Amino acid sequence: MLAFEHFALNLKNPKEVSDWYCTHLQMKKVVDKDEAPFVTFLADSENRLVCELYYQPDFPITNFKKKHHLTFHFAFKTDDAETLKNKLIEEGATLIDDAKLTDGSHLVMLRDPWGLPLQLCERATPLV
Repeated sequence: MLAFEHFALNLKNPKEVSDWYCTHLQMKKVVDKDEAPFVTFLADSENRLVCELYYQPDFPITNFKKKHHLTFHFAFKTDDAETLKNKLIEEGATLIDDAKLTDGSHLVMLRDPWGLPLQLCERATPLV
Protein backbone atom coordinates (compact mmCIF):
# COMPACT_ATOMS: atom_id res chain seq x y z
CA MET A 1 0.00 0.00 0.00
CA LEU A 2 1.11 3.54 -0.71
CA ALA A 3 -0.82 6.56 0.57
CA PHE A 4 -0.09 10.22 1.05
CA GLU A 5 0.80 10.91 4.69
CA HIS A 6 1.63 14.60 5.04
CA PHE A 7 3.50 17.61 3.74
CA ALA A 8 5.73 19.80 5.88
CA LEU A 9 6.35 23.52 6.22
CA ASN A 10 9.19 25.31 7.96
CA LEU A 11 7.63 28.37 9.62
CA LYS A 12 8.86 30.99 12.08
CA ASN A 13 5.84 30.46 14.33
CA PRO A 14 4.48 26.92 13.98
CA LYS A 15 2.79 26.96 17.42
CA GLU A 16 0.72 30.07 16.64
CA VAL A 17 -0.17 28.82 13.17
CA SER A 18 -1.21 25.37 14.39
CA ASP A 19 -3.28 26.87 17.23
CA TRP A 20 -5.14 29.09 14.74
CA TYR A 21 -5.87 26.18 12.38
CA CYS A 22 -7.11 24.06 15.29
CA THR A 23 -9.31 26.82 16.64
CA HIS A 24 -10.82 27.99 13.35
CA LEU A 25 -10.56 25.10 10.86
CA GLN A 26 -11.28 22.04 13.01
CA MET A 27 -7.71 20.73 12.72
CA LYS A 28 -6.31 18.79 15.65
CA LYS A 29 -2.80 18.26 16.90
CA VAL A 30 -1.67 14.65 16.68
CA VAL A 31 1.92 15.45 17.69
CA ASP A 32 2.83 18.68 19.46
CA LYS A 33 6.42 19.23 20.67
CA ASP A 34 7.13 22.07 23.09
CA GLU A 35 10.87 22.16 22.37
CA ALA A 36 12.74 23.21 19.24
CA PRO A 37 12.07 22.60 16.41
CA PHE A 38 8.47 22.73 17.75
CA VAL A 39 7.19 19.96 15.48
CA THR A 40 3.41 19.80 15.21
CA PHE A 41 1.48 17.34 13.07
CA LEU A 42 -2.09 18.33 12.26
CA ALA A 43 -4.94 16.08 11.22
CA ASP A 44 -8.21 17.19 9.69
CA SER A 45 -11.72 16.55 11.01
CA GLU A 46 -11.74 13.18 9.19
CA ASN A 47 -8.60 12.06 11.08
CA ARG A 48 -6.35 12.24 8.06
CA LEU A 49 -2.84 13.40 8.87
CA VAL A 50 -2.19 16.25 6.50
CA CYS A 51 0.61 18.58 7.56
CA GLU A 52 3.66 19.01 9.72
CA LEU A 53 4.67 22.47 10.93
CA TYR A 54 8.06 23.16 12.51
CA TYR A 55 10.77 25.79 12.92
CA GLN A 56 14.27 25.08 11.62
CA PRO A 57 15.98 28.52 11.48
CA ASP A 58 19.06 27.14 9.67
CA PHE A 59 16.95 26.30 6.62
CA PRO A 60 14.97 28.58 4.28
CA ILE A 61 11.62 29.84 5.49
CA THR A 62 9.25 30.82 2.71
CA ASN A 63 7.61 34.23 2.94
CA PHE A 64 4.16 33.17 1.73
CA LYS A 65 2.93 36.78 1.75
CA LYS A 66 5.21 37.38 -1.24
CA LYS A 67 4.21 34.20 -3.10
CA HIS A 68 1.21 34.09 -5.41
CA HIS A 69 -1.62 32.11 -3.82
CA LEU A 70 -1.68 29.69 -6.73
CA THR A 71 1.93 28.70 -6.04
CA PHE A 72 0.75 26.92 -2.89
CA HIS A 73 -2.37 26.86 -0.75
CA PHE A 74 -4.16 24.79 1.85
CA ALA A 75 -7.62 23.74 0.64
CA PHE A 76 -10.51 22.82 2.94
CA LYS A 77 -13.81 21.36 1.83
CA THR A 78 -16.81 22.94 3.49
CA ASP A 79 -20.59 22.92 3.22
CA ASP A 80 -20.80 26.69 3.82
CA ALA A 81 -17.95 28.70 2.30
CA GLU A 82 -19.68 32.04 2.86
CA THR A 83 -20.13 31.66 6.62
CA LEU A 84 -16.65 30.21 7.11
CA LYS A 85 -15.10 32.97 4.98
CA ASN A 86 -16.70 35.65 7.16
CA LYS A 87 -15.63 33.89 10.38
CA LEU A 88 -12.02 33.56 9.23
CA ILE A 89 -11.87 37.21 8.15
CA GLU A 90 -13.06 38.16 11.65
CA GLU A 91 -10.19 36.04 13.02
CA GLY A 92 -7.46 37.73 10.99
CA ALA A 93 -7.61 36.16 7.53
CA THR A 94 -7.69 38.40 4.46
CA LEU A 95 -9.76 37.83 1.33
CA ILE A 96 -7.99 37.26 -1.99
CA ASP A 97 -10.80 35.96 -4.22
CA ASP A 98 -14.40 34.81 -3.93
CA ALA A 99 -15.66 32.85 -6.92
CA LYS A 100 -19.05 31.29 -7.55
CA LEU A 101 -18.66 28.91 -10.47
CA THR A 102 -21.26 28.05 -13.09
CA ASP A 103 -21.53 24.48 -11.76
CA GLY A 104 -22.71 25.83 -8.39
CA SER A 105 -19.36 25.53 -6.59
CA HIS A 106 -18.16 28.31 -4.31
CA LEU A 107 -14.38 28.74 -4.01
CA VAL A 108 -12.91 31.31 -1.64
CA MET A 109 -9.20 32.15 -1.47
CA LEU A 110 -7.85 33.77 1.68
CA ARG A 111 -4.56 34.31 3.47
CA ASP A 112 -4.29 33.33 7.11
CA PRO A 113 -2.86 35.91 9.55
CA TRP A 114 0.71 34.77 8.66
CA GLY A 115 0.20 34.99 4.91
CA LEU A 116 -0.33 31.29 4.14
CA PRO A 117 -2.90 30.98 1.34
CA LEU A 118 -5.94 28.90 2.16
CA GLN A 119 -8.90 28.00 0.02
CA LEU A 120 -12.44 27.12 1.05
CA CYS A 121 -14.05 24.67 -1.36
CA GLU A 122 -17.82 24.27 -1.37
CA ARG A 123 -18.10 22.06 -4.42
CA ALA A 124 -21.29 21.23 -6.24
CA THR A 125 -19.75 17.83 -7.02
CA PRO A 126 -17.12 16.45 -4.63
CA LEU A 127 -13.69 15.75 -6.11
CA VAL A 128 -13.53 12.25 -4.59
